[in-house]
Amino acid sequence: MKLNEIKDNPGARKSRVRVGRGIGSGVGKTAGRGQKGQKSRSGVSIWGFEGGQMPLHMRLPKRGFNNKFAKDYAEVNLGAVQKMIDAGKLDAKGTLDHDALKAAGLARGGKDGVRLLGKGEFSAKLAFRVAGASKGAREAVEKAGGSIEIIERVAAADKAAAKKGKARDARLADKAAKNAKA
Repeated sequence: MKLNEIKDNPGARKSRVRVGRGIGSGVGKTAGRGQKGQKSRSGVSIWGFEGGQMPLHMRLPKRGFNNKFAKDYAEVNLGAVQKMIDAGKLDAKGTLDHDALKAAGLARGGKDGVRLLGKGEFSAKLAFRVAGASKGAREAVEKAGGSIEIIERVAAADKAAAKKGKARDARLADKAAKNAKA
């Protein structure tokens, strides 16, 4: 055997079918696509189409919904805060806010701020500056001698809506003034 005599076994490599190359080839004219219609054209992919019957995604029951206006809070339990203070990873002096809790690894995500929850034992006297707190968390912090300051985060969409509302109110006032003159 020589290097220039090496070749594949017969049938190991099959050449591709060249469609649309005359009637004698067996796949000429319509190139095996049948006739007319959307699927005879190139680039067609009808996703979820099941031959005219009701598609599976429409047959299955739907449950629940996703509220696009829901706030995204990073939820932090007081027990976890106490553990971090005991371990020395969180400074008990000053005010604890979203940035401080995030730096300690307690608050993950939460583009609308931090919400305190009252799960776990809590005894440290701390001042919190957060977007929200549960009733139990508020009671536990105040019982330990701390305080919670709730901050309001105004979203850009809310600002725009407020601005739009003010403009609308001004237009209505102008209209009322014109009607009063007439």
